[in-house]
Amino acid sequence: MTTVGALRETAEHERRVALTPDVARRLSERGVTVLVENDAGTRAGFGDEQYRKAGATLGDRARVYRDSEVLVCVILPPDADGARSGQTLIGLLDPLGDPAAMLRLATAGVTAISLDLVPRNLSRAQPMDALTSQANVAGYKAAIVAAAAYGGYFPLLMTATGTVRPARVLVLGAGVAGLQAMATARRLGAVVTGYDVREAAHADITSTGAALLDLGGSSVSSADGYARALTADESAAQQRALQAAVAGFDVVITTARVPGHRPPVLIPAAALTGMRPGSVVVDLAAGPLGGNVEGVAPHSTVLIGGVSLIGPGDLAASVPSAASTAYARNVLALLGTLMPGGVPAPDLTDEIHAAVTVARGGEVVHPVVRELLEESVS
Repeated sequence: MTTVGALRETAEHERRVALTPDVARRLSERGVTVLVENDAGTRAGFGDEQYRKAGATLGDRARVYRDSEVLVCVILPPDADGARSGQTLIGLLDPLGDPAAMLRLATAGVTAISLDLVPRNLSRAQPMDALTSQANVAGYKAAIVAAAAYGGYFPLLMTATGTVRPARVLVLGAGVAGLQAMATARRLGAVVTGYDVREAAHADITSTGAALLDLGGSSVSSADGYARALTADESAAQQRALQAAVAGFDVVITTARVPGHRPPVLIPAAALTGMRPGSVVVDLAAGPLGGNVEGVAPHSTVLIGGVSLIGPGDLAASVPSAASTAYARNVLALLGTLMPGGVPAPDLTDEIHAAVTVARGGEVVHPVVRELLEESVS
């Protein structure tokens, strides 16, 4: 009988868990043994007793590593090298951002499967699409963070002392996170405008009830539906246009990412000085490599000319119960297709399996990750 072990997340700001009690119960009902590290779900609001009642066994980290054929996590654990040959590790492993870690797993004989790589253009892959589920949570929380930091009201208010105009919110990027940020900001009563370089996303923006910011220029969609990296000329033209536009907004939320690459800089620091003091900018793309706003840093807030520039880090981790529930269902859907006979067996002739399997049989098998490793050597 296969044992699926859930590891406790150890990163400072990470509060999610890869398996919830509900998913542990569903796996147990399928004849899978579920082993959960002690306190794995505590920061997400799921206690050890809930897992026991769901049919899971609790144990320390060493036991989870030792006794599990399949290990599930949210992000790549710092002690992933402790996984042994023959084990399968499943999570948001960031293989494009850290291909060297994937090579180490491959060398150790670990089968590495990354939910970052689920093909988003396949309808049957949608239940496994963790990037979408987590971006949905992050977009919602971005609007809440912005509203909490803004010194005024989001909605129009009519009071005895006069009428208070609603906040004007601009959301840059109309992916899942951006669209959810637009929809949530509108529910909070703000006047919302959206922008995306992809022409195909314009209808999505207006479907949320947001107005469309049109800066001109050509569409820059890639074949997979993401925005491709801008050329130097396109980036410069976009920055000039956005610099002029952002001055008219009280709140700006940026969400633009290009998988496997540094986030595009959409707003130079100079643009913030043109915004009214008290305005707020939330950069969802902020990370170790930078963000959409020049000068942003993850998990920090800085004041630039009276404007609060917030780099919130991974906001999905700050809504741990909802995010974990969605993520665990993604994991369950993936396990269902990887373990049809109860034993993990990726089939590289299956387009989903081929897309998410990074390492197998002692080598890195994902072509893009292999290419990144070759480039790092050369």
